Amino acid sequence: MKTLNDFNFENKKAIIRVDFNVPLNDAFEVTDATRIVSAKPTIIKILEDGGSCILMSHLGRPKGVQDEFSLKHIVKKVEDVLGVEVKFVEACVGEKAEAAAANLQPGQILLLENLRFHKEEEAGDEAFSKQLSNLGDIYVNDAFGTAHRAHASTTIVAQFFEGKKCFGYLLEQEIQSIDKVMKTGEKPVLAILGGAKVSSKITIIENILDAVDHLIIGGGMAFTFVKAHGGKIGNSICEDDKMPLALDILKQAKEKGVQVHIPVDTIAADAFSNDANTQIVDIDAIPDGWEGVDAGPKSRAQFHDVVMQCKTILWNGPLGVFEMEKFARGTIELGNSIAEATKNGAFSLVGGGDSVAAVKQFGFEDKVSYVSTGGGAMLESLEGKILPGIAAILD
Repeated sequence: MKTLNDFNFENKKAIIRVDFNVPLNDAFEVTDATRIVSAKPTIIKILEDGGSCILMSHLGRPKGVQDEFSLKHIVKKVEDVLGVEVKFVEACVGEKAEAAAANLQPGQILLLENLRFHKEEEAGDEAFSKQLSNLGDIYVNDAFGTAHRAHASTTIVAQFFEGKKCFGYLLEQEIQSIDKVMKTGEKPVLAILGGAKVSSKITIIENILDAVDHLIIGGGMAFTFVKAHGGKIGNSICEDDKMPLALDILKQAKEKGVQVHIPVDTIAADAFSNDANTQIVDIDAIPDGWEGVDAGPKSRAQFHDVVMQCKTILWNGPLGVFEMEKFARGTIELGNSIAEATKNGAFSLVGGGDSVAAVKQFGFEDKVSYVSTGGGAMLESLEGKILPGIAAILD
């Protein structure tokens, strides 16, 4: 696996695929710069070697050229984060882009215009990829968030850099973090899977059963397992057609010696609202007209005990409807438990949209070992897929 440290970038132009698909407000200001901050170590290493950086990214889902999706809007924020002037060119291929790249001096940064202004980017067009490759000497992929897409800039372009391609620090860290959970982590290994639906996590569950010692199933998906065992779940979310599969997963887990932990009680609400009436009930005895919206106190205590005995922890998905303050306690307490275990020496990886949002919202970012930057990419990695953006560098 070739990484940045395998190269000296002195007098070299590194063309780097970053993921600067950041949220903007109505005034086109960046509201969350996490992804820019994540790319900083890679960019700074190249500049300190005496190289220059050509940054390429997409922003949003434009239909052709649309000013609101121009990367010119983020130049100021990128400069603030990196502490270096950033040149911008309103093109990513062609004469304009090639001239800007050719004039780039060591220690300088050039940001190209939105790759997705060209339909060839998402199509993985080879001629477009070749044009991108003309801009730099060494290709660096540091965009984990798009590594599961076989796009021109994430995958196809790599074939034009035989022996001159590598992972950036962010992508390297993502790969190592997932490897820790799936292969090299200290035992016992725990996976916590939450969220609404079993169907979106089936392949992950089936793939990680060989790697984990404990599996906590929380959130809305727990009710499919409870109902499959004959429990009364009231109006709680449930995928009836997935009940046989839920039983099969439990059977597989038992055969592989994996201990599965499902909530024993729940906070039930009489409406899906922060103003709803609530009561604590056993998870298999939810009254008609009520629905489970968060893990109950017994479940939270039980999960805490499991977390504290594990040395490697994967957290993907919340334990309740944490977006509503009234139903956030299970997710917050789980975060506290993982933070405590991490402080005691466990390795903790958080990934997947909702759990990352929860970690940020409740201030756990610096209390866990690693927060993944790629939702879909991380889920596909956990499913055991080799991501095209990663395969292209290993090739």
